[in-house]
Amino acid sequence: MNRINAPRRAVLALGTAAAAAPWLGGTRSPARAADDPGADDKGLAELGITELRRRMAQGRLDAEQLTRHYLDRVERLDPLLHAVIEVNPDALREARRVDAEGDPRKPLHGMPILLKDLVETADRMHTTAGSLALEGLRPAADATVAARLRAAGAVVLGKTNLSEWAGGMSLTHHAGWSARGGQTRNPYKLDRSPNESSSGTAAAAAAGLCVAGIGTETNGSIIDPASANCVVGVKPTVGLVGRGGVIPGVPSQDSVGPIARTVRDAAILLGTLVGVDGRDPATRASRGHFFRDYTRFLDADGLRGARIGVPRTAYFGYSHHADEIAERAIATLRKAGATIVDPADIPGAERLEDLPSSMVVQAYEIKRALNAYLAGAPGDHPRSLAELIAFNRAHADRELRYVQQDGLETVHRLDFTEREYRKALATNHRLSRAEGIDAVLRRFRLDALVMPTTGPPAKIDLIRGDSYGGGSSTPAALAGYPAVSVPAGFASGLPVGLTFMGTAWSEPVLLRLAHAYEQASRVRRPPTYRPADVGF
Repeated sequence: MNRINAPRRAVLALGTAAAAAPWLGGTRSPARAADDPGADDKGLAELGITELRRRMAQGRLDAEQLTRHYLDRVERLDPLLHAVIEVNPDALREARRVDAEGDPRKPLHGMPILLKDLVETADRMHTTAGSLALEGLRPAADATVAARLRAAGAVVLGKTNLSEWAGGMSLTHHAGWSARGGQTRNPYKLDRSPNESSSGTAAAAAAGLCVAGIGTETNGSIIDPASANCVVGVKPTVGLVGRGGVIPGVPSQDSVGPIARTVRDAAILLGTLVGVDGRDPATRASRGHFFRDYTRFLDADGLRGARIGVPRTAYFGYSHHADEIAERAIATLRKAGATIVDPADIPGAERLEDLPSSMVVQAYEIKRALNAYLAGAPGDHPRSLAELIAFNRAHADRELRYVQQDGLETVHRLDFTEREYRKALATNHRLSRAEGIDAVLRRFRLDALVMPTTGPPAKIDLIRGDSYGGGSSTPAALAGYPAVSVPAGFASGLPVGLTFMGTAWSEPVLLRLAHAYEQASRVRRPPTYRPADVGF
């Protein structure tokens, strides 16, 4: 979800984390040498899907061994990170089943994958959006994405922590905080924010707690944590990946997408997720636009001849660190053969950040989608937004100790008519699509736009909320268009990503450009797990 009626560019205050108890996500020491908590004796944590499958084909590795490896890393490292909200108690059984089936042709054969705790699974795990109100909720069926992952041979390793209710609970954003999971921490520096609501998935992928993971985005919730945790995040076109069985936020903007350590792994994952979903009408529009294998578009020389625009007015200037890293990245793009059109600003980009119509759309859609979900979900839990708000007040000692529910209360209070909503949605789409992203792409004959994803991750502040300086996610969010964030550099050891953004269904182009940049820059490096007193 999004923050309601709160500008994304200047919402929160900078501060230092407080962690008074284990359930808050405090930095408890793992059972490992403090100087190298991420050490990997087996050399598997940084390997990608292609190499892991090659080792399996050679008989050097199987799904059970790989699953045990990641479960061991979760047990050892997650006390530092609080990225995994729940481990699948049947993960090893699933892995043994995959080994017994012995079908290495499946694209994710034996690959342990983590799911954001919005994705329903019909197993012994819960699906809670990080809320105590949904503890015990066990759906009758897998979400479409979970079912497709299993069909592709994946092992569902567990669920990841998130900003409670995908960031929709509070107007003051606390990235990676949920009452159920505590505070997720950034593996590159433990007092830093993991950034936006798919924070647990991004931190877990960065730390090698899984092969890759699934996130969701309404506005920034895949690409921003990808940037902050030095991994790749793909926010697909709305309708490319089915959302059946995923707890909703703003359906006109919600996307489900992969988070991985490389563009190749993200592309492999994306190919297993796409297709028409009978539980998600938006996917009907994807017919003729999706591909089962996105790796065929990857080309290390894929920047040669590309035309890439730089929208400077709205998406530079909020962080000199991000600007410097982006300028180096743009130089790399040019050296690799791309034509850089600079500037190539999105018309009315600044206006998109604080559109009154955006607040109308968010409030209208969240209210209806969440009420419908709570009314239909199985189990003993609040059946409406009003009951959820009452539950949180009754359990304020845990639910509201740090994070207020003014986001949920605002949504509940606002009441727009369908006519007002449809007018607002049309305004959002017109300004972000035909008069926005599509206008600049058409005017300058561009393949894509490129800009810093967001600035270096800020310090966690459970009392006042995390600082947010700026970011580039809003145009694609309002348009329902795709974006890919790829690691671009570091500011005093803190990651910053680069976003490639395009028109609807342009994932093949964006993945090609992102992969070619990744191969030319070779930026990513494993986390350092630095303590709070190191660096700025």
